[in-house]
Amino acid sequence: MNVKLFRYYSALLAMTLFTSTVSAKEISVAHPEKVTPLFKEAIPGLPDKSLTAVEVIFPPGAAAAPHTHPASAYLYAYVLSGEIISAVNDEKPKLFRTGDSWSEAPGARHPVTRNPSKSIPAKLLVVFITNQNEHQLVLPDHK
Repeated sequence: MNVKLFRYYSALLAMTLFTSTVSAKEISVAHPEKVTPLFKEAIPGLPDKSLTAVEVIFPPGAAAAPHTHPASAYLYAYVLSGEIISAVNDEKPKLFRTGDSWSEAPGARHPVTRNPSKSIPAKLLVVFITNQNEHQLVLPDHK
């Protein structure tokens, strides 16, 4: 993605986040990190799809339990601060630093998601595009 396009979409997302909010009751997540719902709204022109944004804070040394995302969930993650080690499906774990981002295909499995720092929290902005009827964005992995 080129820088101008990225900045445009980032600005558009930021404007949207500051003009609408969603209550924690409307979004269900199933992991111990601090998850703050920021936004949820239907996407005009995309029938039955919605955009949901959450802020996820991993305290120093925190790790998420292995999990998956719904089969309808395409997501974009951006590291706002700190570092995250993440593995998706069968990929090797990768370190993401402040300013790094990645996207994930629907139904992605996360065997590893953790903050490697012993002193600095990590903060992510995660944006999901899902079916409107999806309320649980993180599903415990029973493998």
